[in-house]
Amino acid sequence: MTSRKRHAQIVESLRTRGVASVRELAERLQVSESTIRRDLIELDRNGELVRTYGGAALAPRATVDATAQEPEEEAPFDVVAMRDRALKEAMAEEAVKLVEDNSVVVLDIGTTPRAIARRLRGRPVTVITSSLAVLDELRHDDAVRLVMLGGVLRRNYQSLVGSLTEHALRQVSADLLFLSCTGVRPSGHVVDNMAVEAPLKQAMIETAGRVVLVAAESKFPGSGSLRVCSLSDIDVLITTSGADPDTLQLCRAAGGEVMVT
Repeated sequence: MTSRKRHAQIVESLRTRGVASVRELAERLQVSESTIRRDLIELDRNGELVRTYGGAALAPRATVDATAQEPEEEAPFDVVAMRDRALKEAMAEEAVKLVEDNSVVVLDIGTTPRAIARRLRGRPVTVITSSLAVLDELRHDDAVRLVMLGGVLRRNYQSLVGSLTEHALRQVSADLLFLSCTGVRPSGHVVDNMAVEAPLKQAMIETAGRVVLVAAESKFPGSGSLRVCSLSDIDVLITTSGADPDTLQLCRAAGGEVMVT
């Protein structure tokens, strides 16, 4: 099989499944794992997919399955920012109360982290992020030390993703993470609906001393099938008054603090 045909089959497999491991692809195409790794490097370089730890995910510009895409992820970032804006602003107000001066803060992608970033202006803190929206909020602020993670540009949602982003996160040690998601299940699973984002969120969790999940009431149960973590991995949950009370109690039972705005 030629490399061109192999590349086409890899991309087609990701269009169907969204993500795949090196082992799965090697078995499916009956080639060695080292051959698949070289293929993934080339396809990542060409923007056809995004390499992840141990495999690959579909590049943001491609469609996995039109019926499986969530409206919020398909909409432009500025459109999403207008949804539940008052709730997001209220959660951001609570979130910044947890930030101490001279601390290191990781801000996830999303519209609520952008609102948090806006409230960190003038504070002597270090902010680490892959969000271009956060960059826009803090780029001219001399008080904030801003660290941008590298990666492949995901234009529609103003973020950087991929293997470079994951590699950069492995070099990071932070005091606090503000994590976003697309859903919080009654089971206590925190989920997302984008394959390129889930592994980055998991890597962010590993960097932080404290993990703060910001999730408005619409995220209970929200949407998404890709498990990011469990409520037992969350130190603080910031949400709004309409959130499912049973799920909030599950968070408290797991040892997490719940802040309702």
